[in-house]
Amino acid sequence: MRASSAWTALLLLFIQGATRACTVKKSGSSTGRFANATLVRLSEFLSAGYKKGVRPVKDWRTSTIVAIDLMVYSILNVDEKNQVLTTYVWYRQSWTDEFLVWNPEDFDEVKQVSLPTANVWVPDILINEFVDVGKSPDIPYVYVTHDGLVRNYKPIQVVTACTLNIYNFPFDVQKCSLTFQSWLHTIDDINITLMRSPEELREDKSVFMNQGEWELLHILSNYKIFSVDNDDYYAEMKFHVVIRRRPLFYTVNLLLPSMFLMVMDIVGFYLPPDSGERVSFKITLLLGYSVFLIIVSDTLPATAIGTPLIGVYFVVCMALLVISLTETVLIVRLVHKQDLQPPVPPWLKYLILERAPMLFCIHRKPRLCSNLTSQPPDLELYKESSYGTAQCPLHHTCEGGGSLEGVLLGLGRPLPRDPTPPVMDNILQEVTAIRHFLEKRDRCREVAKEWLQVGYVLDVLLFRVYLVAVVAYSITLGTLWSVWQVA
Repeated sequence: MRASSAWTALLLLFIQGATRACTVKKSGSSTGRFANATLVRLSEFLSAGYKKGVRPVKDWRTSTIVAIDLMVYSILNVDEKNQVLTTYVWYRQSWTDEFLVWNPEDFDEVKQVSLPTANVWVPDILINEFVDVGKSPDIPYVYVTHDGLVRNYKPIQVVTACTLNIYNFPFDVQKCSLTFQSWLHTIDDINITLMRSPEELREDKSVFMNQGEWELLHILSNYKIFSVDNDDYYAEMKFHVVIRRRPLFYTVNLLLPSMFLMVMDIVGFYLPPDSGERVSFKITLLLGYSVFLIIVSDTLPATAIGTPLIGVYFVVCMALLVISLTETVLIVRLVHKQDLQPPVPPWLKYLILERAPMLFCIHRKPRLCSNLTSQPPDLELYKESSYGTAQCPLHHTCEGGGSLEGVLLGLGRPLPRDPTPPVMDNILQEVTAIRHFLEKRDRCREVAKEWLQVGYVLDVLLFRVYLVAVVAYSITLGTLWSVWQVA
């Protein structure tokens, strides 16, 4: 009797131990070192029977709302030639998973837990403008709260296609879009919304690295529902990233050297037009500008669809330098070796020497070598006498009004047999030749001075036209760039 009672007691103890073991296993299947790990028990509780390939809703007619957010961290590269923008963004998305819900009281008041991304359902939201896979760090976990809210935060290096307009370079503002949408699910399955208000998203620059070439102006958002075949409708959220280039580097290294060379070209007009130094000076400037363009060619953005305005500016400046050199060559041609040129045509003399100075308030250059116009007194005496009557080398009559022959007869001296001996004839011929030479030289000098006056007036006139063109062109470009910079 006592033996049976002992066996009964042992059986009861065994049953109680087995019951306790089953209770522990039921409350937490982990044993050993993980027996009291709350997170392990919670992870096993959530993963028990979970199907990550199925959209986590109990009613299939319920749409999963995915809230997304975007924060631009840095602008890594803007490739104008390939029309590609590379950015580094902080991307955040959250949704509700109805199957990842627990009571915090059953798990030591744990209200959120991190789970592997590979073990939960993740929406297939992609960026439409993706053209290459960036070097983004792999974030293998998501945060899950006790009410089923899943938060997936990760940094992404985004390499996207963007239509870049470089016409305003280096004062350009670019607007690139990042379109987030579900690649497969329609709006009945997955809908997209913003995690923050559009105003907060627009002005948020808290994480942007603001020390590079590009400045973040703002981020605009736009929600849209579209259909491809008028049957299935999809939801998309488009972020417009607006950035502006900082032009200081390009202004100092591109615009200022070009302006300095153009100013030196204008100063070169003050060199005398009848000297060869102006031509060599202009050629040196033209060669220097050519070398400058070769150096800056790698700095300018290149595209197949357009040329920036600064490129047109450089080409026009080169054209102005060529025009300036051509004008200098023309003026030097007019004032060089004037003795070999024909006289100035009357119409040209009227337009350039008479009308142009009056219309354009040009002060005529003082006449050079004015003493050349005055002829020697003895040459005037030769001009006043004639070759037929002035055979005497003295070329004048006596004070009494009589001739030299009358004077000799009054003195009782015999008249010479030959009044013009051969020696005197030779002397008269030589003097006549000298007179003709001097007259011809004076005429040539008069022609040379007229051409010099024409060259001087044309030089001043063309310089003013050139200066007006340069100033008008500079003011136009400066106004455009100023407006683009302020806008």
